[in-house]
Amino acid sequence: MVFSREPYRLTLRHGGRVRRSRFATLEGALSSLRTEFTELAAAGPRPAVSALTREYAPVAQVVARAALKGPGSVRAGMDLRGDASAEAWTGRWSKQVVAQGPGEDAHAALARALS
Repeated sequence: MVFSREPYRLTLRHGGRVRRSRFATLEGALSSLRTEFTELAAAGPRPAVSALTREYAPVAQVVARAALKGPGSVRAGMDLRGDASAEAWTGRWSKQVVAQGPGEDAHAALARALS
């Protein structure tokens, strides 16, 4: 078994696909996450979905989820919603949403929270 020396692991889940990548730096992992989410968000908003007796608005749907793990206690990620908005979070067992500052998008808020 070969172990990679890159300490940051990014796992992207979209639909039924799971893609894992490793990065030497936090900046590299965050850059890849931004690129992936920008491409996925370009598909535009998703329609509302009905399941059994409930209807889920696009903002209530998670279209893609990225989880970032790194050295020490780096556990964070982002969710891409059905309305093409993104939400950053931190935490391992329970997720705490990272509040976005003025003029800040979810990517910048995540980078700020991890620095």
